[in-house]
Parts: sequence; C-alpha cells; structure tokens
Amino acid sequence: MQSLAQLLQNKRKLDNAESDSSTKYLKRGDLLRRQSSHKEEEQEKKQQQQQHQHQPPENTQQPPSPTSSKDFDISDDDCIHRLRAKSEPIRLFGESDKERRLRLRALELLHSSAASSKGQQNDLHKALEGIGQAELQQLDSTAAPASASTKVYTEEELLITWQMIKVDKDRLYATIYKWLKNMLRLWENSLAQRPEEVRRSKQGQLTTANQVQTANYLKPLFKLLKSKTIQPDVLCLLGEILLYAQERKYQNANDAYLRLSIGNAPWPIGVTMVGIHDRSAREKISNGSVAHVLNDEVSRKYIQSVKRVLTFAQSQFPPSDMSQRVG
Repeated sequence: MQSLAQLLQNKRKLDNAESDSSTKYLKRGDLLRRQSSHKEEEQEKKQQQQQHQHQPPENTQQPPSPTSSKDFDISDDDCIHRLRAKSEPIRLFGESDKERRLRLRALELLHSSAASSKGQQNDLHKALEGIGQAELQQLDSTAAPASASTKVYTEEELLITWQMIKVDKDRLYATIYKWLKNMLRLWENSLAQRPEEVRRSKQGQLTTANQVQTANYLKPLFKLLKSKTIQPDVLCLLGEILLYAQERKYQNANDAYLRLSIGNAPWPIGVTMVGIHDRSAREKISNGSVAHVLNDEVSRKYIQSVKRVLTFAQSQFPPSDMSQRVG
C-alpha cells in the first residue's frame, strides 16, 4: 500500500511539472510578480529576525521617563504658583495632582525649547515673564525683601560737586556708582510699597518690568565704574547730569543728557568743502560732541537707563521751581 501511495504521489508531481512546463516562455508580468513575491518573503523574514534580536527580556526594568513624578517632585503650593505665573488654570476638570504636575512640567519644557530656538527677544517681554513669580515671592511671608542686602549710603557719600567733576575723577567714579545704586534701591522700595491689587494689575507689572530692565541695563555701566575704564567725556557728562539732579534742576540735567546721548555737533548742511581746501575750522565741528548712544548697543541701553532714573528722581524729589520740571 505504501509503494502504491508513493507511485501516485510521484505521478501527480510529474503532471504538475508538465502543466507548468507546457509553455516554453513566461510573460513579463508573471516574472515581475514572482520576483516581487520572493522579495516580500525575504523582507518579512528579515523583519522577524530583527524583532527577535531587539526584543528586550521580560525581567528588565525600563528607565524612568523624564516627565515622571519622581524627577519633578514639587509641592502643591509651588505647582499652583508656577501655573498662575504662566497664566494657566491651576486644575483642569477631572485632573489629579500628579497629572497637574506633569502638565506643568510639559509647559516648562515647551517654554524652554521655544526660548532656546528664538534668535532675538524683546527685553521688556523677557522681564515681564519673571514678574509674576517675583510678585508671588514678595507676597510670601517667608520671602526676604530683595533690597535687604543693598547698602544704604549717607548724603555725604552721594554728594557730587563741580570740583569733583573737573579735578577729582577718582572720587567721581565711586560717587556716580553709589548714587545710581541708591536710586535703584529707592525705586524698588517704592514699587514694593504699592497695594497688592496695583502690583497684580497690568500697568503695575509693566512698571515693575521697567525697573527690572533698567537695573539690568545699568550693570555694564557699574562694571565700567568699578574698573574705572569709562571714557572721560562720558564720565564728566554723567557727573554733570547727576549734579543737576541733586540740585533738582532737571531741565539742565535733561540738556546734559541730550549732549551725552546725541551730542551737540551741527549737521554738515550746505557747503562744507570749497575747491581743494576744507572749510575753515571744520575739524572743530564734531570735537567733543560725539553721540555716545550711537557707539554700540550696550552704551545705548545704559544711557537710556540713566534717563529713566532721572524720571524717577523727578517724581520722588520734585523741583521747587516748576520751570525746571521735564515732561
């Protein structure tokens, strides 16, 4: 029986081979179809082998995700403060504490990635972003005041005289530094004494951001005053501005500020050169009248910040003569 079954099986194989080889040629479509089927089978085998090789064992533990609650373990109060500072809802509908912390973590990651991708940023907008958290820290009873570490100077240390401007330049460096630091401290204290609803308002936050931005812009000037590397003409004009501010002559201080920022050199309108020879005394047109605000971006920022400090000084110490008032 087994020999009979083998004979029948061999006969069937021969019949199938004869049916396949009945045609002496194949169509191009049939050949491409066979080749594509072979390629698909080989790709499936390779994918199965790669899956078996890269499949992790069942007992191994996966590393924790960067957004896990262990890496971002903060208190509920801190989480609420950060969400309010970002103008985000403190809790969504049906949201747990863990989900709220993860949402805050995702917002901070998105903010950091967006900040790193930006080329240029508005400095006032950057200062406004940190105002919300700073205001919440000031409202906290455990938070120490920001101006507690600043030194309080006496009136003798802040006094500027004409002799100091013309002769004693070494004392002028320190006096300008102390006067500007003292005005920034007074400005910060006046902002901290405002009511809570005023500080939380949009206008209150803009005023606070203006003070923070001014303090940041004055840092390069403070470094130049400490190292005594500031230009002599800029130093003399700064001393003149602060001297008039101490005497509450803000109109004269504003004139000195304009000479410092844009200079008083006349514009070369008309005939400045006749024939081969230059105009007489042409070299004196811009002598000592350099527009320092146009030198670079750093000098422009701290010179404009000095004007902001003058505006605050006028509001705190108004002049007795109204003709000396600016604005």
